[in-house]
Amino acid sequence: MGQQEINSKADAELLRSFTKVLLEDVRALERMIDEGLIEADIRRIGAEQEMFLVDSACHPAPKALEMLALLEGDFTTELALFNLEANLPPQVLGNGCLSEMEEMLNVAVQKARVAAAATDCHVCLTGILPTLEKSDLSLENMTPTSRYHELNRVMVGLRGGEFKTLIKGVDELQTSHDNVMMEACNTSFQIHFQVGAHEFAELYNLAQLVTAPVLAAAVNSPVLLQHRLWKETRVALFQQSLDSRSKSHADRGARQRVSFGEKWVKDSVLEIFREDISRFRVLIASDAGESPMKVLDRGEIPLLRALCLHNGTVYRWNRACYGVGGGKPHLRIENRVLPSGPTVLDEVANAAFFFGLMLALSEEYGDVTRVMAFDDVKANFLAAARYGLKARFTWINGRLQAADELILEHLLPLARAGLASRRIPTSDIDKYLGVIEERVRSGMTGSKWMLSSLAHLEGQGSMDGRMRSITKQMMTLQEKGDACHTWPLAKAGDTDDWKLSYRTVGQIMTKDLFTVHPDDLVDLAACMMEWEHVRQVPVEDNEGHLVGLVSHRALLRLVAEGSDQQQVAVGEIMTPNVYSVTPETSTLEALETMREKHVSCLPVTREGKLVGIVTEADFTQIARELLERELRKN
Repeated sequence: MGQQEINSKADAELLRSFTKVLLEDVRALERMIDEGLIEADIRRIGAEQEMFLVDSACHPAPKALEMLALLEGDFTTELALFNLEANLPPQVLGNGCLSEMEEMLNVAVQKARVAAAATDCHVCLTGILPTLEKSDLSLENMTPTSRYHELNRVMVGLRGGEFKTLIKGVDELQTSHDNVMMEACNTSFQIHFQVGAHEFAELYNLAQLVTAPVLAAAVNSPVLLQHRLWKETRVALFQQSLDSRSKSHADRGARQRVSFGEKWVKDSVLEIFREDISRFRVLIASDAGESPMKVLDRGEIPLLRALCLHNGTVYRWNRACYGVGGGKPHLRIENRVLPSGPTVLDEVANAAFFFGLMLALSEEYGDVTRVMAFDDVKANFLAAARYGLKARFTWINGRLQAADELILEHLLPLARAGLASRRIPTSDIDKYLGVIEERVRSGMTGSKWMLSSLAHLEGQGSMDGRMRSITKQMMTLQEKGDACHTWPLAKAGDTDDWKLSYRTVGQIMTKDLFTVHPDDLVDLAACMMEWEHVRQVPVEDNEGHLVGLVSHRALLRLVAEGSDQQQVAVGEIMTPNVYSVTPETSTLEALETMREKHVSCLPVTREGKLVGIVTEADFTQIARELLERELRKN
């Protein structure tokens, strides 16, 4: 997430001072470009590995700070305490750089695994953790640094209310959250590609073009909060979780801080920095230090801290970055689209595909802005995120082509040629691009494996149990290291830890509810009970607040009294002030409440609003399944 030392609750004067330095940083960068100070004629690559930390139940484990105390090397925090990031040193793109990247990643991940084991948790490489629950996204799990808390405070203030998430896939997820922690659901494998100042525009535009097919082959995030959504749900979630626009800004179509962009870059990296400063106000400030112009006047290279800090609060999927290494300033393109996992091998294969296309397509296509409309490139990106290898792209000169066909027939041969041009060993090219080829031919991306495994486990235990089984199998296969297209589908987990799937009401409750309103006819409630085979129907108001419960027993009483249920409103016979629980209520507590209060069901609410229901029938089904499992063991 970038620079951490910031001023909390920056006042207007401080923000103005910071903005002054920010503008001076842009002028200093322009001067460095004009004077030829930006490093050129060398191609370096780098990577950042983000990961989830999970406990023995495969749920998020907020252990990042404990692990960092044990870790050596370039590890750092992320927004949530259940995330961790490892940074790889840059390498010159050529010769054995890809196999070296794989080795460095394996070393970093293994170090993290050892530290995780010492703090009673595990490491999982995945774009979105299948077992995440909304309760994990509280401020208690936010990394306690001034940067993150100030960023949250300012963005919530700009938003003027809750952050809303609406994503439609096979399922539909619609939820709201009062902080930015939904962003912590995402982990990525970010790759860096160093470019010269005078080639930046051409190569940045090329990166925009190739992002869609690379993403289509790399999708690994199909599930969020137990909903099946996009093949790469991170794209939709990240954009919405950090949408700081007020309603009026959104209504007039103001740009979001997370974006793919709206147009080609014409001449220079300065276009991106200037546009982002113009569109997005400064959120957080730091002591930017000495004037960059004075540093240049002394013949030294400025760090441009203000520019880098502001750039870290604008989230382009292909981000322009400035840095200083070995005393030399450089520019690089940071591709932020690729998800973490499924394995290190898969990640390096994705990187090899991207790097190979970046090396080859400039010569193959020339100026891509002459043969592609930017709107088509952006539409391709969104299609890749939604549909993965099933996407259809508008490609060069308006040609329509399926993503898998485009990759196999056209782009993989070009990527091979691109890598070969940098003297990458043929064995490495075959290894990494061979993974892409086999993955695309089989259609078994990380997302496909997860969704197929979920379908394979249908009806076996609770939804939480199935998500845990998938996560546990994923971590086991990750440690083996084989590419995901070779993985067997997940199987139901061992029964030794079955209790972990039934600890809280939220893990077992029914979310797909049939409800009525107080003004509805009792006859409607009666029909619902008959049609859907339920004995209780919750009563809610127009805002979703629980106001009562109508039971099968109440209907029988109504019939016994000789009343005409076609004329009676639900509100007249419902039980108001019903006992209810929250998703976080322990299962044992719920059972005790049902026994002590002599009720056969408990509506589940969050802040008074209905989110589920748990019934005697649910517990009977669980008991039946567990008994059958135990008997089969013998």
